[in-house]
Amino acid sequence: MLGLVLLLVLAALAAWWYFAPHTLPGFVQRRLPESPKANPPLYEWRDAQGHLHVTDTPPTDRPYKILHFDPKANVLPAGVAPGK
Repeated sequence: MLGLVLLLVLAALAAWWYFAPHTLPGFVQRRLPESPKANPPLYEWRDAQGHLHVTDTPPTDRPYKILHFDPKANVLPAGVAPGK
């Protein structure tokens, strides 16, 4: 019986850490690795022929626009509407 209770408590803790990592205690959060490249900017620019490019490095010889995306937002390409 004690083993089952212990297993349930461990499962609840694992679920808490998985679904709400921002609510973890500070000493645990400090030990979790963070990626320095978790949300890098993208660069949008056009080449000499006018083709649009989106890259992770800026071009050196032409103007570009910096794009920032919210990593928690769902970004989907625009498609054709159904029935068209």
